[in-house]
Amino acid sequence: MFNKLFDHTLLKAEATRSQIEKLCKEAREYDFATVCVNSCYAAYAKELLEGTDVGVCCVVGFPLGAMISEAKAYEATKAIEAGAREIDMVINIGALKDNDLDYVTEDIRKVKEACGDNTLKVIIECCLLTEEEIVKACECSLKANADFVKTSTGFSKYGARKEDVALMRKTVGDKCKVKAAGGIHSLAEVEEMVEAGADRIGASASVPIYEEYQAKNKS
Repeated sequence: MFNKLFDHTLLKAEATRSQIEKLCKEAREYDFATVCVNSCYAAYAKELLEGTDVGVCCVVGFPLGAMISEAKAYEATKAIEAGAREIDMVINIGALKDNDLDYVTEDIRKVKEACGDNTLKVIIECCLLTEEEIVKACECSLKANADFVKTSTGFSKYGARKEDVALMRKTVGDKCKVKAAGGIHSLAEVEEMVEAGADRIGASASVPIYEEYQAKNKS
């Protein structure tokens, strides 16, 4: 189902409770996969989505990924206790660039352990990485038993690109899923990402994209 591609997203620092309420109302109406919010809104989003199958997704170590692993794991634990069922964490990008792959893997593993059976998506921030580093980040994610690899925070140089999605899909194969996020504003862009291998789309423009999809399929 097309609507279940979407993590309906609001991660801006200035996001208010009324905006989170609007986000959740839209997610209920369109039956998206999740709402993706900062962890301080996990409990509120869970309350607003009660009685639906729309999940709560929270970001962890966001948007830089440069905090200690234990802090990321703790944030994931508290978000899950508050009602999140999916966690999107940012890797330690500097450690990856230092080629300290053991650290990167353990950083992810600690958050996955905190997640338990809940879904972990690993944001590798492709715009800051070479192709070789994208491959290494995906390999670390697989070693740590992540459920998804994800292109971007949407807060850096640029967001999702189909070339990066294709490389991530080629690297992980069918061992985990791929999420494209950041700068996706149209149906054509979603279709590009899915064709390249994306299983999930993170977008703040989910509603107009879905309405574009409905209009296209009525004509």
